[in-house]
Amino acid sequence: MPPPLPPAVPVPPTGRVPQRVLGDATGRDGEPAPWRSWEGGPPQPPRRRSSAARGVLSVVVVLVLSLGASVLAGPRPWPWESGHVSTSPDVTPPGAGAAADRPTPGHEAADAPLGTPSAAPGTGTHAFVDTQPDGTPVAYDPCRPVHWVMRPDGAPPGATALVAEALSRLSVASGLRFVFDGTTDESWSQDRAAFQPDRYGDRWAPVLVTWATADEVPDLEGTVAGLGGSQAAAAAGSWVYVTGTVTIDAAWADGPARSVEGRAEVRGVLMHEFGHVLGLDHVEDPAELMHPEYRGQEGLGPGDLAGLAELGRGVCAPGL
Repeated sequence: MPPPLPPAVPVPPTGRVPQRVLGDATGRDGEPAPWRSWEGGPPQPPRRRSSAARGVLSVVVVLVLSLGASVLAGPRPWPWESGHVSTSPDVTPPGAGAAADRPTPGHEAADAPLGTPSAAPGTGTHAFVDTQPDGTPVAYDPCRPVHWVMRPDGAPPGATALVAEALSRLSVASGLRFVFDGTTDESWSQDRAAFQPDRYGDRWAPVLVTWATADEVPDLEGTVAGLGGSQAAAAAGSWVYVTGTVTIDAAWADGPARSVEGRAEVRGVLMHEFGHVLGLDHVEDPAELMHPEYRGQEGLGPGDLAGLAELGRGVCAPGL
């Protein structure tokens, strides 16, 4: 059985528990990490974002969407930070889910992990967005591929290749296998369903990549460059990520994507956001890509690699 709701969480007559209530009951910090541009001097005053509450492992079918936000500021086009911002979807309490909320179990499930994580060189720091009751990280099933689709609206030149390059590097580090299923007309939504049989068939919805504006995704307003996070489902007492979303500020990405150096910057933002999708949280070490301040990081640091390797050793879940 999946972990139950903490006893302190009141379940209203509607049967839906607001995310803020779950955050209060479990002691999760609701404040996002502020971004500070480091280039050219000391940190600037933080620009506070909307309050945040991370996904809580306490629902039957699908976890709250945990999102990271990449922030742009300063004279250069890429200084970013990722602070968790809540989309505050409703949460279905235990016992309220139905079989129709899930696909037929076992789609593409193999008997063993599809890949092997790379050895993480040296030492570094890493953290995870969500953990199991035993302290191990919530992760994707390594015994099946992670599918992704992209909505092409607003995408910069060469967007598909940029995403594929970012995922190729994350695949080497984690051992996870990523499969591109083509384009979609699905838009980003804070209430995105993890199972969409009419659109994607009898399987979990693929990870959705979109390029949007602040009009479409309000959390992209101001200096935010992107969002990324995943949803999880319960399987034999553990939690497993089954789908996620990454959305990038289309107005910002269009310029950098037209030059070699700029493409590397967009790819870095994609890797950072997909790091959140796979389960990595922020760390305080400025040498890591998952650090909340941009200080010239060009790729995955030793802690990022160690964290991704651990995430690549998640539980196989043929029952999902």
